[in-house]
Amino acid sequence: MKRKVKFLQKPTCTTCRKAKAFLEKLGAELELRNLDTERLSEPELDKLIGTQDHRRFLNTRNELYRARKMKDNPPGRADAIKLMAKNPNLIRRPVVVCGEEIVLGHDEQAFRTMVS
Repeated sequence: MKRKVKFLQKPTCTTCRKAKAFLEKLGAELELRNLDTERLSEPELDKLIGTQDHRRFLNTRNELYRARKMKDNPPGRADAIKLMAKNPNLIRRPVVVCGEEIVLGHDEQAFRTMVS
């Protein structure tokens, strides 16, 4: 049986494309969401992050991340959620969700575990 996997991505993102191809090869059934055209709202981000460290969800390669020196001075959870809702490129991607499990970025080992 194919595992249903939510795949939050930016179609132009190389990492997203590689991760999508890998998951499809594993036989996962992907429910795609383009973060550019279907942004995550603050409540959705809050629910997605749940009890995890919100800083894991920040894209360290993003211009805003660097400009605001978030590595040295990370925003609090509420501010981070506001910023990510306004600037979807600030979200580390892809965000792959299967049940309660969330994988950020392209992690083939985690994908294998997730869909097996």
